[in-house]
Order: sequence, then C-alpha cells, then structure tokens
Amino acid sequence: MIKISLLYGSKTWRLTENNKRRVEATEMGALRRSSRISRKERIRNVTIRQIGLEEPIIKETEQNQLTWYGHVQRMAEGRLPIIALKWMPKQKRARGRPKKNWMESQMKAINERHLNEGQWEDRKQWNLGVGQRRTTF
Repeated sequence: MIKISLLYGSKTWRLTENNKRRVEATEMGALRRSSRISRKERIRNVTIRQIGLEEPIIKETEQNQLTWYGHVQRMAEGRLPIIALKWMPKQKRARGRPKKNWMESQMKAINERHLNEGQWEDRKQWNLGVGQRRTTF
C-alpha cells in the first residue's frame, strides 16, 4: 500500500538528488515499520532491504518514467502529451547553473540502459530494455 502511494504520479517527477533522498528515506521508514525494526536497534538499511527483497522505489520510478516516455513518443504528432514533451520555454533562464529538466534525466537513463533513439517504436523491445518485463516466461 505504501509503495503504491509513493509511486503515484512518479512518471512525471523530476528526480533531483534531494527528491531521491526523501523518497528513499520514506521507503526505508515504511520497510522498518513493516518489519518492526527500530532505528534504536542499529540495523543498517542494506540489511533491511535484503530482508524486504524489494527493488528500490527510485529504480521502479525510473522504469515507469522510461515506459511513459516511450508511450508518449509513439503518440501521433498533434497529441497534447507530445506537444508538452517537446515544448521549450522562450524566456531566459536565471543566472547560475541550469536546473536539470525531466528530459535530461530521461536521456541519462536511456544511455545507462544502452537504448537507442527510435527503439520505442517496438513496444515489447522497449519494455525489455527499460526492465519492465522478464525475458523468459
């Protein structure tokens, strides 16, 4: 139940390091409460994650985002989601280092998984590359 609540709307999140840290802290708190292990017992998070046998929520969030990205790329050109995805603001950015946007994080995740541009046309292959489906059944 906690995982479903945490993942709601995660397809469109901009995952900054601060957001990742907060989600991981919430996830670990939920795992500790569900396994009835207190922080006072001084058991490391790695050990609790091995007991829970679940993948980190951040990894699942990235998979959901890449699945959504492939879904939007397969849409027709006039659809609102693809227009919003390709939209670039006309105003000048503020001084300093530019903030990472959603598209840059998707490109980084695509490169980490060795996926190619246009590979999203084949839905089955895209989901295998993203990590959503098993290779054998």
